[in-house]
Amino acid sequence: MTDKVVKLTIKSLFIWVVMSITTFSLAVLSSLAVYTQIKTYRHELESNALMLAKLVASSSAMYLYDETPERIELALSNLAAADHVLNAHVYKAQSGNLEPQIFASYNKEGQLLLGGKENQLASMFMTPQLADNGQYLELSAKVFDTETNIQLGWIYLRISSENFNQLVGKSIWLNLAVALALLAISFYFAVRMQRIVTGPVEDIANFLQRTSRQRDYSARASGSTIRELDILADAVNVMLFRMQEYMQKQRQAEEQHRKLNASLEDMVSHRTIALKDANQELIQTLEKLHQFQRQIVQNEKMASLGDMVAGVAHEVNTPIGLGVTASTMMLDRLAVIQKDFENKTLKASAMKRFLDESNENLNIIYRNLNRAAELISSFKQVAVDQTSESSRSFCVVQLVNEILLSLQPRLKKLKHNINVDCDPTLSVETKAGPINQILINLIMNSVIHGFETMDEGTIDIRAEMVSSNKLKLVYTDNGKGISPEIRKRIFDPFVTTKRGQGGSGLGMHLVYNLVTQALNGSISITSEEGNGVEFVIIFPVVNAKTSE
Repeated sequence: MTDKVVKLTIKSLFIWVVMSITTFSLAVLSSLAVYTQIKTYRHELESNALMLAKLVASSSAMYLYDETPERIELALSNLAAADHVLNAHVYKAQSGNLEPQIFASYNKEGQLLLGGKENQLASMFMTPQLADNGQYLELSAKVFDTETNIQLGWIYLRISSENFNQLVGKSIWLNLAVALALLAISFYFAVRMQRIVTGPVEDIANFLQRTSRQRDYSARASGSTIRELDILADAVNVMLFRMQEYMQKQRQAEEQHRKLNASLEDMVSHRTIALKDANQELIQTLEKLHQFQRQIVQNEKMASLGDMVAGVAHEVNTPIGLGVTASTMMLDRLAVIQKDFENKTLKASAMKRFLDESNENLNIIYRNLNRAAELISSFKQVAVDQTSESSRSFCVVQLVNEILLSLQPRLKKLKHNINVDCDPTLSVETKAGPINQILINLIMNSVIHGFETMDEGTIDIRAEMVSSNKLKLVYTDNGKGISPEIRKRIFDPFVTTKRGQGGSGLGMHLVYNLVTQALNGSISITSEEGNGVEFVIIFPVVNAKTSE
């Protein structure tokens, strides 16, 4: 099961996407609609104001020309019919650069404005300006003499924008209400669409959960009116069909395996009963081998179980097979001799031949059983716990010389040279037995394998302290070296180039176990074909000392 880190569901995601798109679209469209309506309302307000300013300016020209303010104020009072006009001032132009002077004015009741707009008339000329508070609109227009086209003065108008503001407010609220209504409708349809889309998906999910719990792979998902979901249902049904076929095949295979196992068990049982008495000793030996094999795997933690079993099987089965063959031949010959004896047709020559063959077969059985016993002994030696030996103090050079002395009977007929390089006063305290076995195995490995094609080889053994509590042994020879294929597996059990020629492949495996387990150290190898070999062994010691 996957961790539930995603919190969103298809339902919520569908509604959120639809509502987000709808909200964004409505917001944009409503904003554009409100903006357009406001622009239209303002344009209409400004157009009406400009038209009114032009009418007031044209009607005020004659009054300014005649300089009769009473008449123009009377005319301006007609603006009371226009509720949106708050103030109207008529300014008379002055000669030179003098500012225009107010000539007449109209103020709606409650909207008194005495003047003070002389400096702003030019900036508001035919350009309506909305006040900062948005409550009124201001503009100005020039008054010309229609005959001479001479400017007589200015008209200033201040018009209320209350109607404009009301229209804008209504427009905003109307668009907001429409948007909310459309949002509600969109939400309703989104929920309906979501149910249409996610309902079949939930049905398929529930169907799969129910099928998984019940393991009823014969069930099939129902189709959908939505094409994609129908394809999904078809895919689920195909998967269930294949799973059903697979489960049927698996049950058939299990039934075949069960029958095969039963037949194999019967065969093994019959053969075991038949060979039980004759192979009792072999069975015990194999049981010990399996015990030692498991112990090696547990203690050494090396990934070489396959090679080890193959090596044991090959090395043990070969001599035992030869012994069984020889014993079978003897039984056959014995039956013939016994029959001739009973029939009193036994001849001296046949008896002599039987004795010769029996002697030869017994020798074969003895040699091969002895070979098997040696293999079992070597295998037991590999698996023995080397840590049982206690530590003792000894001189390193003296120990090496004792080892070489013990090998003298085996090396005296050979011309190989062994050189020892070590401080003669170096003494350490550690386990001497493992060191003895390590050096013997390395020396014999060089003699048998490294110097196979050489009459005179050289072995160098160097011992030195690399720290106050670690001793390093460097073993080198100038033999033929080791191939890369053998070098990378040199410490695995039953790795040998002398299989079938007396080599068991356990020597270097024993060396590795002694170094890593008995001495708690490490061993490394450096070798190339034709350039000899070098082993570097480092392990801890105590009470190391030398004479000054």
